[in-house]
Amino acid sequence: MGTLKELFVVTHTESIHHVENKVGGWYDTDLTLRGKRDAQATAERLAEVLGEREVEIHSSDLRRASQTAQAIAQRLSFDVIETPALREISYGAAGGQPQEWLDARYVPAPDDDRLDHHCGIDGAETRRDVATRVFPCVEAIVSRPCATQIIVTHGFTLSMVIAAWMKIPIEACGFVSFPAKSGSITHLRQDDFFRSRAVIGLADASHLTR
Repeated sequence: MGTLKELFVVTHTESIHHVENKVGGWYDTDLTLRGKRDAQATAERLAEVLGEREVEIHSSDLRRASQTAQAIAQRLSFDVIETPALREISYGAAGGQPQEWLDARYVPAPDDDRLDHHCGIDGAETRRDVATRVFPCVEAIVSRPCATQIIVTHGFTLSMVIAAWMKIPIEACGFVSFPAKSGSITHLRQDDFFRSRAVIGLADASHLTR
């Protein structure tokens, strides 16, 4: 039994907004020095796993993700395809504000409005907004002929990438959550016999030293 498709989903490593305790979302900051080291460690782990395989690398266009992807690309000697469709959820007016600013204003989603709740922040995306851009992006990536692909994205968006891979309907994504540390690797696989889409490894960060 061979392998039809393998997908490795990486969450970007530590960014400046993390250490400054600011809201991320679409607020665009670079990796920290630690983030750059962790990106190199992530790249090394992927190189160990992938060996000499041909690989496609897809990434969010936000700097913290694209810089993580570039570290992987340099180690594996492949180019990066960037897209805004893989960005983190937007927190609208809260982006770049101190985390305390968001905490004081954020309204958690009620159980009966998980997909379309705007959390009380002007310009913020809903879960449906994120899923609506992520799902077709993942489907387009997976439909490409390359058998091994890497997606570099963000913590919240990772959950939607996995949901899209598993073909969970958007309407069922109100409670979907796959927590992951920065620099984690999630391994997804579809075999060429049963064609089942499996989660082989979830949010593995064992390659990072803390």
